[in-house]
Amino acid sequence: MAGPILKACKSCSFLSESDSCPRCGNPTSKEWQGFLAIIDYERSEIAKKMGISSNGRYALKVR
Repeated sequence: MAGPILKACKSCSFLSESDSCPRCGNPTSKEWQGFLAIIDYERSEIAKKMGISSNGRYALKVR
């Protein structure tokens, strides 16, 4: 069985099921690639490089 359809924010890349980002309010897209889960953004080097300032699921590329 398929899970929920995730959409990525066009601005911050946060993944959610809604049509607008719950974090920043910008529109989301079904066209994204890659998946990243940030558990501790304060210690994550990847989060620092991507400019992520909160834990959650993020897309690596959003169209």
